[in-house]
Amino acid sequence: MAVKHWSKMQERGNWLGMQILLICYRVFGRSGLWLVLFPVVFYLFLTGKTAREASYAFLTQARKVNGNHKAVTWRDSFRHFRAFADSAFDKIDAWLGRIQQSDIIYTNEALFKELDEQQQGAIFIGSHLGNLEVCRALSQHRYRKVINVLVFTHHAVEFNKLLKSINPDVGINLIQVTDLGPDMAIMLKDKVEQGEIVVIVGDRTSTTTAGRVVEADFLGKPAPFSQGPFILAALLDCPVFHLFCLKDKSAEGKRVYRVVFEKYADKLTLPRKTRQQTLQKIVSDYAQRLSYYAASYPYQWFNFYDFWQNDEQVSRDQNKEN
Repeated sequence: MAVKHWSKMQERGNWLGMQILLICYRVFGRSGLWLVLFPVVFYLFLTGKTAREASYAFLTQARKVNGNHKAVTWRDSFRHFRAFADSAFDKIDAWLGRIQQSDIIYTNEALFKELDEQQQGAIFIGSHLGNLEVCRALSQHRYRKVINVLVFTHHAVEFNKLLKSINPDVGINLIQVTDLGPDMAIMLKDKVEQGEIVVIVGDRTSTTTAGRVVEADFLGKPAPFSQGPFILAALLDCPVFHLFCLKDKSAEGKRVYRVVFEKYADKLTLPRKTRQQTLQKIVSDYAQRLSYYAASYPYQWFNFYDFWQNDEQVSRDQNKEN
């Protein structure tokens, strides 16, 4: 059976459906809408074989890393699906202003304040672990810098159009990316030099150049990571940060969001003679941090495909199909 690249998997949902979701959310609230959505999520769980198998595989591997050898059940996987659906509510809550600053726990916030006061911008490398939307919305209430988010799917653009309709004054620029080529790099470098932030995820391989990857250990198994985000970070010649936003509970049992902000380097350099070795270390360091938080918050891992798949095999299979 041909292995599909993540970008070739059809998104299960559409623009109209997301608009209906927002209307229902405003009318019924979070709890009321869950009663309506529960059978829908369960249907998607039953019929989404690829996503379900990916959920089982990921949760199993995360448990091994945590020393938990208990078999993953369908209830565990369904909980994973429910967490993904619930993350959409978190996004809407953030843009509607329903998440207050008291609901946020910042890690190393002093670093971000320091960056906010500097003239130069930076690049944030995030992931599909947790909910970066919460970071993006909340940052606008505290910081001045313009944020440019690189998105790689039409689904992401549609969802963000919906969020923009909720809060049109937010200083977020969404940049649809099909190829991280020289023109894109020059445009982003100009933005960084003007003091703006570039946000890119580092946990998905290229939609156009499958096979251009670096393998790094992720939860005890080698996984392909795209070279693109890390090469871009070097080209931008600016500070590089790892960024995660994870839902958690306070000591009192209250829902909170933990924003993890870690500085990786003042800038990245890729010397010609040691380019591949240096890139390997940079990607491995990112994968190590991603592994740590993915093992700690496994149900917030929102890559519902075989993350450890051989990207070169995916590329060959796609060429055969074409």
